[in-house]
Amino acid sequence: MENKNFSFTEKVKSSNTFGRIGVLHTPHGDIETPVFMPVGTRATVKAVEPRELEEVNAQIILANTYHCYLRPGADLVAKAGGLHKFMNWNHPILTDSGGFQVFSLADLNKITDDGVEFKSHLDGSAHFFTPEKSMEIQNKLGADIIMAFDECSTYGVDHKYASEALNRTEKWLDRCIAYHKN
Repeated sequence: MENKNFSFTEKVKSSNTFGRIGVLHTPHGDIETPVFMPVGTRATVKAVEPRELEEVNAQIILANTYHCYLRPGADLVAKAGGLHKFMNWNHPILTDSGGFQVFSLADLNKITDDGVEFKSHLDGSAHFFTPEKSMEIQNKLGADIIMAFDECSTYGVDHKYASEALNRTEKWLDRCIAYHKN
């Protein structure tokens, strides 16, 4: 999908691999790649103020869709003006899809082809994430870069399950793109 607000300038390309170094241009600033990306799980990088992140030249922060959805809540963040205002961070923000929680909270979820039912680690309440729901939440959060909902299978699964997870993720990608285009 083409977006005129985003572009990538290639600086160096490996002659042996597909590796490259460059600059990703976003509406909230440039990101020189490769990049260290601090994680602000629930819309905050723990024990670090935004000015301190700027002092160490952090260029982008990762916020976690699933955790932001549970607490503080996507609607609250949207009402506050999106993640940038909520976090007092006027640089790029990437939100993951919630797919990592499919893996990390495997004991608290049930995966189907339609999506994933999570039991909240906070209070046990049920939450059903679909590719469309992930896109909806990430758009409410207002991140610069959003990720497609995926199933991260655990290490050591058999080939059959890994293949099923990959196929499911590819179908979810199509659904994410269709929802995001609208």
